[in-house]
Amino acid sequence: MTTSRALIIAVDGPAASGKGTIAARLARTYGLPHLDTGLLYRAVGLGVLDAGGDLDDAAAAEAVARSLDVSLLSDETRLTTGEAGEAASRIAGYPGVRAALLKLQQDFAGQAGGAVLDGRDIGTVIAPDAVAKLFVTATPETRATRRWKQLTARGDAIAYEDMLADIVRRDERDAGRGAAPMVQAEDAVLLDTTDLDIEAAFDAARRIVEAARANHGL
Repeated sequence: MTTSRALIIAVDGPAASGKGTIAARLARTYGLPHLDTGLLYRAVGLGVLDAGGDLDDAAAAEAVARSLDVSLLSDETRLTTGEAGEAASRIAGYPGVRAALLKLQQDFAGQAGGAVLDGRDIGTVIAPDAVAKLFVTATPETRATRRWKQLTARGDAIAYEDMLADIVRRDERDAGRGAAPMVQAEDAVLLDTTDLDIEAAFDAARRIVEAARANHGL
């Protein structure tokens, strides 16, 4: 289990809010290991598809999660595709999948000295005793624009309208699932990046972490 003395930073929020970039920079700034927990679910979703399985088959998804090879997380090109994101959102609500990945995430958070994790339920489920908790968000339109630019820049063919519809659909699915829904922890600080570039967003995030460290005497 984690301890309050370690610098554990929980960064939650919806897709394309900027939480992953912010979390990675916070990890570099504080010299901490970083885990993008969304990649775990993306890897599981792709694992189901690669095995010829059905994303609606909870048992198949749980089986993949229990035997997940974390080396698959190195294939960032495929893990950041729209296909992977949709697959992750569909299987992330299965209690068996979440249970299979829970200990892996908690062990990562419990490393000596702390860690930075980003996802949907870090501050509420994975590391509820984290020193610093951020909930990073932006309007659906802003997030859809960001993701659309990212995907089209690398050659993916997708219309902005379809990207926006996908963002809205995933938000509803993530927030409405019964198992560990995406929700802002009561003690998390809201960071809206709608009108912020990455430098301003990171500066705001760093100040939130510094305030949390001061409150905990770290």
